[in-house]
Amino acid sequence: MTASQDSRPLRIAVDIGGTFTDLQILDARSGAVWAWKTPTTPEDPSIGLMAGVREAAERFGFALAEVGLLLHGTTIATNAVLERRLARGALLTTAGFEDVLEITRHVRRELYVLAPDPFPVLVPRDCRLGVPERMRADGSVETPLDEAAIPGLLARLEALGAEAVAVCLLHSYVNPAHEQRLRALIRAARPDLPVSLSSEISPEIREYERASTTVLNALLAPVVKAYLDRLEQRLGEGGFQPLVFLVQSNGGVCSLATAAEQPARLLLSGPSGGALAAGRIAELLSRPNLVAVDMGGTSFDVSVVQAGRVSVVTQGEIDRLPVRLPMVEMRTIGAGGGSIASVEGGGRLVVGPRSAGARPGPVAYGRGGTEPTVTDANLALGRLDPEYFLGGAMKLDMAATRAAIAERVGTPLGLSVEQAAQGILTVTNANLGAAVRLSLFEKGFDPRDFALLSFGGAGGLHATEVAAEMGITEVIFPREPGTLSAYGILYSDLVQDLARSRLLRAEPGNLPAIAALAAELREEAEARLARDGVAPARRVLELAADMRYHGQAFELLVPWGEVAVPDAAALEMLRARFHEMHQQRFSYSDRNEAVEIVTLRVTAIGRLPKPDAAEAAPAARPARKGTRRVFEAGAWRDLPVWDRDALRPGDVVIGPAIVEEPFATHAITAGWSAVPGPAGALIARRV
Repeated sequence: MTASQDSRPLRIAVDIGGTFTDLQILDARSGAVWAWKTPTTPEDPSIGLMAGVREAAERFGFALAEVGLLLHGTTIATNAVLERRLARGALLTTAGFEDVLEITRHVRRELYVLAPDPFPVLVPRDCRLGVPERMRADGSVETPLDEAAIPGLLARLEALGAEAVAVCLLHSYVNPAHEQRLRALIRAARPDLPVSLSSEISPEIREYERASTTVLNALLAPVVKAYLDRLEQRLGEGGFQPLVFLVQSNGGVCSLATAAEQPARLLLSGPSGGALAAGRIAELLSRPNLVAVDMGGTSFDVSVVQAGRVSVVTQGEIDRLPVRLPMVEMRTIGAGGGSIASVEGGGRLVVGPRSAGARPGPVAYGRGGTEPTVTDANLALGRLDPEYFLGGAMKLDMAATRAAIAERVGTPLGLSVEQAAQGILTVTNANLGAAVRLSLFEKGFDPRDFALLSFGGAGGLHATEVAAEMGITEVIFPREPGTLSAYGILYSDLVQDLARSRLLRAEPGNLPAIAALAAELREEAEARLARDGVAPARRVLELAADMRYHGQAFELLVPWGEVAVPDAAALEMLRARFHEMHQQRFSYSDRNEAVEIVTLRVTAIGRLPKPDAAEAAPAARPARKGTRRVFEAGAWRDLPVWDRDALRPGDVVIGPAIVEEPFATHAITAGWSAVPGPAGALIARRV
């Protein structure tokens, strides 16, 4: 950060979701932290971002010129892929390998479906062009790049109207010379044409995954650049000129230049903020095992903190398209407050994955929505106060909500409005519980060893019921849960991931090759952090390795830590960790079996300054707000309503009860009680 930005005391984190744009603002002078929400503007998310910043400045009394740092999580890349709002692109491959994208992996996800849906292919066959060249697996040249063929290739790109080019040549992860030369020739003729190289985006083995990741990056480049250009145009408004970083899928942030070059790293930008927050809360509350659930307007995201560490994977996917990049491990299902409830043929009640989104939104919002949602069901049962939604900033339409539930769900199923709304919540909770259960069981974890961290604007209304279903006895509602992903982003660091695939036995005889590879990665990592302006004292480099038993077709990501120069002792420690992880994941390990390192990785971390947040004092008003009629256990009952911001140490909320705060409402169901805890958390336990 420059001196001018360091002198500006405010830091803003923004998480742009499908329904709302969430902000967290930290004032380094006082340690005050403020939260704010504003509707997302899908036609141009930067409009909603700036609207939220201006609203927060007016509400909390700061000047836009005082903001020195803007940390920005966005779904722009995710939505572009899901909605296929992508550039027209071309893929250049080694001649004879043009169909790798279409061959994919021979995996049947639905075993008994006779005609399974084909995997999506983003580049049609006529836009996949072969290049005369070939590298061997050891990096030596088998067929030199035929530069005489390049003019014809350029003419075809012109005829195709290509707006972006992905280049994925055979074995370029070992030797990128041909890819680099091909880009130089394309740029000499077409300097305006974005070119993505697999050797820079995902320099790892597995041709299909590398090609898929590079294609996604190439097709996203014009889309993300257009958004960043619009954002930069708005940044000068009202003296608002902060240093801007974008959140990546790995939980770290990157510069605008990096985001423009490698937009595929933004595919899980927003949700990763919640996982970051979960890791911080695990430390603050001394809860090393947390399963974090983020229920917003359109989705339900599950991430796991185990032994104080957020799970990271080296490959994910979006809409069945593999992405071979490090990312926070997360399971996402279409179950949010805006998820639509409908009755299918045969009388089957379904909730999600269709969502009402930000516009029109749930029926209760009064913006033209006609299909009942999860939010509507909670309102119809009295769990939400129609006069206090978003702290009173939005009034909810109870009459329209009940009419929609009756028409779309109640009448088709022969149920009352209350029974239909309760059915919507029962189906929703079953879906949420299945996602949490699978996230833990697939790693060999027992839910009873974890606490549930519930956040997102809709999460608090479902958390205790979902936890009870799985045998989890503690639920944590963090401070400002409706904007917790933005809170996680607020305390993020600059992070860059580097990788090199080399198949090496994890044996002392290969230590020189392993050490040389680690040194190469560390040198590049240091250069990247220096380019981002990170001082040496704020740099952290962490090694990790993708490892497997000889003959396996999959690997485990094994952290190696801050190992400067790998030696025999460090290598043995790495092998021992691999055996332990394999035992944990698969209930099997063999310490006598040969172990291979497939890919060596370095995570380059640039620590950003983290001003301490002040502990918020309880509001000077009664904690009990009164009672409200809520449909509970099959009947309408008067339940106590508590003001979370006024809760003090010693207060005990006995369920069933409702706890309200401006941007979230929590249902403490029967059999649970809740008390204020450290770091502003509200901690509920099974009685």
